[in-house]
Amino acid sequence: MAYQALYRVWRSQRFDDIVGQAAITKTLKNAINQEKTSHAYLFTGPRGTGKTSAAKIFAKAINCPNSVDGEPCNQCEMCRSITEGRQEDVIEIDAASNNGVEEIRFIRDRANYAPTAAKYKVYIIDEVHMLSTGAFNALLKTLEEPKEHVIFILATTEPHKIPATIISRTQRFDFKRIDVQAIIGRMAFILNETNVAYEDQALTVIARAAEGGMRDALSILDQAISFSADKITLQDALAVTGSLTTEMMDRFISACLARNVAEALNALEEILSEGKEARRLTEDLLLYCRDLLMYQQAPQLLTDRTAYLTDTFKQLAEQHAAERFYAMIKILSETQNEIRFTNHANVYLEVATVKLASTDSASPAAANPDSVQSVAPVSGNELAELKQTILQLQNEVKQLKERPAAPTAKKEESPARPAKTVSAYRVPTERVYQVLTEATKDDLQGVRNVWEDLLMALPVTQRAMMKASEPMAAGPKLLLIAFDYEIVCQRADSNEELRLNMQNSLSMMIQNYSPEFVFITRESWPKLRQSFVSQHAEKKVEIHEPTDSGEIDLIPEENQVVEQAKSLFGDLVTIQND
Repeated sequence: MAYQALYRVWRSQRFDDIVGQAAITKTLKNAINQEKTSHAYLFTGPRGTGKTSAAKIFAKAINCPNSVDGEPCNQCEMCRSITEGRQEDVIEIDAASNNGVEEIRFIRDRANYAPTAAKYKVYIIDEVHMLSTGAFNALLKTLEEPKEHVIFILATTEPHKIPATIISRTQRFDFKRIDVQAIIGRMAFILNETNVAYEDQALTVIARAAEGGMRDALSILDQAISFSADKITLQDALAVTGSLTTEMMDRFISACLARNVAEALNALEEILSEGKEARRLTEDLLLYCRDLLMYQQAPQLLTDRTAYLTDTFKQLAEQHAAERFYAMIKILSETQNEIRFTNHANVYLEVATVKLASTDSASPAAANPDSVQSVAPVSGNELAELKQTILQLQNEVKQLKERPAAPTAKKEESPARPAKTVSAYRVPTERVYQVLTEATKDDLQGVRNVWEDLLMALPVTQRAMMKASEPMAAGPKLLLIAFDYEIVCQRADSNEELRLNMQNSLSMMIQNYSPEFVFITRESWPKLRQSFVSQHAEKKVEIHEPTDSGEIDLIPEENQVVEQAKSLFGDLVTIQND
């Protein structure tokens, strides 16, 4: 059989094999034991943290006839067929390449049929955030009214791209980044099982480079095994990950702490000439300075963790103040952010090197300018001059106090009046009139009935924006919304994503209703309403309403405005006799 990558061979087959997600695995096992499983789950989190593995284990455990304590036996035909991907009742779909409406409709139609061999038909949709809007709408109906024998497991690395209406119909589990020590433990177990020798420091370098992803760690470990001869050494791990060697970091940081700019730049040039990637280089230097600070303050915490406890490292930590390390960490952190958005990373690294090695930026005074201890020592002559200057200033202040106060000149200029606030938002009057022309009480009432649900379906930031608003009038194609604050109204009016989300949510909550939105301020609403009603009164529009007998009567002209207002605004209208 052809060689398989480590992350495929050692893929978790039981909940207890999943590293770093104890709370999630315990919850799923208990749900299976107690037969309280949901019809839909949402697994979110960074890449390589066990989302798809957990979905497959769940599919095996819920269908395994020999399940014990919520774990699959992995021995029966059902477990083996799911593991090998040949079980027809457990369907794994890649949403990145099957993101259309037709694919989801096909899934929805198949879900109506009972499973052939398994107890439950399980659909695992990976990278579900790639589905189109139409596909999400097609999936929504299935999640809303699920069949008893169907379970959906949605996996994604970007949950913010999934509609809130989908998320609210699932049980959500957030997979976190895996701790470095947990990754090291898993890699050590695999290497011991495969009889591969290794150095502990090498595993530390690989685990840090994986950035919390077990799959990435095993992929790098696979490269290290191929690269090394008989044993995975620290140098092998540094070469494979592109990290800095211990000697390089010792030389670079030593030059910076010695304020030797030329030597530091030479060390940087040597590092870059070996092909080290700028982002990785900055990250390694940042971790090195962090470890210097940690070793200085709490050396016992780094005894088993760091990969470079050399004599030079220990000397640097003992000989320099913590303020120096604070300043260097700050400079490297700022450089790390700047490198992300540039094509000239080397320039930023050279500038950062000069800052690190310069006296002003790396001195304790720069790190803590308000500290009294940061002031440089003063000589005797300078101290005498300072005392003399202080005495002169005291005498001048005393003379000013003894001098009689000069009469205050009468100001000729009148006090400046506060400038009037100019409204930055232009109310779309014509659009408001268009809404009121076609507005009906039924449409307005329908929107108000689902208004709270609509707000809950929006993302948190958009929901906060719409909390200070209220629907005022609604027609078949337009919806008028008033905001308490002008700045919020202006932001909402320019937010196309908000309009799209509101249209999608309304179309789901009210059948065949997807209006365009007109935003105004609450302050302008009474004037606009009064102006609209007055214009209708001047035009003497005849409004007919059916009588109890079914006949149509002509309403007198003096009551036309009142009846029109009632039809538009319902109970909001108050009639006062002159």
